[in-house]
Amino acid sequence: MNIKDLIKIIGLGKTRDFSALAKLENFEIKGISCNSKEVKKDFVFVAIKGVREDGNMFIDEAIDRGAKAVIVSSSVVRRPSSVKIPFIKVKDTRKALAKLASVFSGNPSLKLKVVGVTGTNGKTTITYLIEALLSEARFSPSVIGTINCRFNGKVFSSKNTTPGPLELQSLLARTLKENVDYAIMEASSHALDQDRTGGINFHSAIFTNLTQDHLDYHKTMDNYFSAKAKLFKNIDSSSFVVINNDDAYGRKIPALTRAGVITYGIKNSAHVRARDIRFSPSRVEFMLECSKGKIKISSSLIGMHNVYNILAAAAWGINEGIDLSTIEGAIAKFSSVPGRLERINARKGFSIFVDYAHTEDALRNVIGALRQVLEGSGSASFGVKKKIIVVFGCGGERDKTKRPLMGRVVSELSDFAIICNDNPRSEFPLEIIEDIKRGISKDNYSVIPDRLEAIRKSLFMAKPGDIVLVAGKGHENYQVLNDKTIHFDDREAIRECLKSMN
Repeated sequence: MNIKDLIKIIGLGKTRDFSALAKLENFEIKGISCNSKEVKKDFVFVAIKGVREDGNMFIDEAIDRGAKAVIVSSSVVRRPSSVKIPFIKVKDTRKALAKLASVFSGNPSLKLKVVGVTGTNGKTTITYLIEALLSEARFSPSVIGTINCRFNGKVFSSKNTTPGPLELQSLLARTLKENVDYAIMEASSHALDQDRTGGINFHSAIFTNLTQDHLDYHKTMDNYFSAKAKLFKNIDSSSFVVINNDDAYGRKIPALTRAGVITYGIKNSAHVRARDIRFSPSRVEFMLECSKGKIKISSSLIGMHNVYNILAAAAWGINEGIDLSTIEGAIAKFSSVPGRLERINARKGFSIFVDYAHTEDALRNVIGALRQVLEGSGSASFGVKKKIIVVFGCGGERDKTKRPLMGRVVSELSDFAIICNDNPRSEFPLEIIEDIKRGISKDNYSVIPDRLEAIRKSLFMAKPGDIVLVAGKGHENYQVLNDKTIHFDDREAIRECLKSMN
């Protein structure tokens, strides 16, 4: 595609100086980038002012590397004297980049059914469940999310929950070429706020819940919700959305969207509901009811939060026309999600779980689910109460206000907590731990900053029948300590410690 065609198609805005469209030297675009270091010959460079760096400071570098046109914000008053190529001004460079990425990739979301899943908790599990439903129904799905990106047996690592627009559109275009029917993607609040998904035509969208997280970025819960709500405000009227009607923020969405609305819930009336919920140490069972009938759901995903996750996926599948028997069978076969209440085989008489929970609400849900496991298996034997021991920390350079909240919920709901490092990044680990301790009023905890030693201590503390939960990192296989990233996987660390106990 050439530069003139691209400008006409997406209506970027007016060009200035000698780069007025009529005089613009036409050229075939070889690529687009907002990273000056990735620019090559005949690229278009989009100068974005980011959270940490301003792309306008790297225009010269982009030109030196071969950029043949530069797109900047209309707030840039004048063209730098060094710029001797087309200098195109637009109102919003992020939105321009999203449109550019889509057009340059052939607008794949117009030919592919893209499902966006957003909310504080449950996004990853729901994408896995929908993937399972579609596979059971003989479709070919792809998933783009926190753990990885995958389709047709191919797996790619993920740097972000939701990739940038260039990588995202490239992924969608690639899946389309490989005859994928659906792309199920997690849509993070950062991605929505930064218009990474701005060039996508969503077939449908799901809202899970909203609880405190990312306030270091969004500042207020209203801003956080507004970022999530963009997905539903921008979706087409021919699409449909699935919302959690038991969530206060979810109930605001119908008034904000043009799309058809499908609700799910347990407490409030909804199109898809769960009744007669029963928990056992290894499964959850309930009756799913909707206008098309009833099915008995039996799943190895334990906990009330997973009942909601299953309802969300099922509600989406029902509205998409997947029959109830297929949904019932797919959920029964589905086993687990990496790093989400993932059980580690201990063979020591106690149970070990790894989970990604890193918010107050997620910890409440996970510890509550494990408490149900203890109660289902008999919480006491010969007068000895079985315990839940939690190993956790909080990430550095992230929402500091949730740290005492996480400390409080772990102290209140578990029997003993060991506070350690998560990913402290550039913050002092002991200062993060002090923030956590401010929310704790009980004395049922200890501090062991070294995560491996904290895990080791928890396993030596555990007695037969107890449960150890290592929370916060889940599937992650790294730890960020200041400016150094080291390999660290909670699951591997647990197995290493178990070996030393033999």
